[in-house]
Amino acid sequence: MSLPLTLQHLTVQPITPEGFAPFGQVIFPSADGAPFGPADAQLQLDRGVPRFYLMILEGRGTRFRTITRHQRCTQCLGALEGRDWLMAVAPPGAAQHPNPQDIRAFHIPGHCFIKLEVGTWHAGPYFRHPAVSFYNLELSDTNITDHDTCNLGQVFGLEFEIGGRVSE
Repeated sequence: MSLPLTLQHLTVQPITPEGFAPFGQVIFPSADGAPFGPADAQLQLDRGVPRFYLMILEGRGTRFRTITRHQRCTQCLGALEGRDWLMAVAPPGAAQHPNPQDIRAFHIPGHCFIKLEVGTWHAGPYFRHPAVSFYNLELSDTNITDHDTCNLGQVFGLEFEIGGRVSE
């Protein structure tokens, strides 16, 4: 028997390095030849073969009932063609499920990308465009061997909707 669903609205926050820090990093363009430093993605990809690929997503909408984490690697995501997009996240932790009250939604403009910290819960990418192409950097077997998903509908009776204008 499944729980009746309660719809929770998430207000979208503009992404900033400080606001996104509990979940990972925001990476903005830097000058060519700049030395490696803390503004660069701090990657953990040493537990397998890295995989960098392009994926096209269509008709994603802005609602979700599941949230996922990867506990063996970081993951980088960014949209092509300057498209903006949305991502819901919750901090990494040892618990079997994220705390629904900790889930945040971010608006990510098309001129940057995000690096999710190891273990960060995430739902998305979501967007309001018909389709968006994304690049993704993770391990070659992330979606097979390192894909811990929590069904928020079954566990908490919750469905989330990312909506509203970006709060400033």
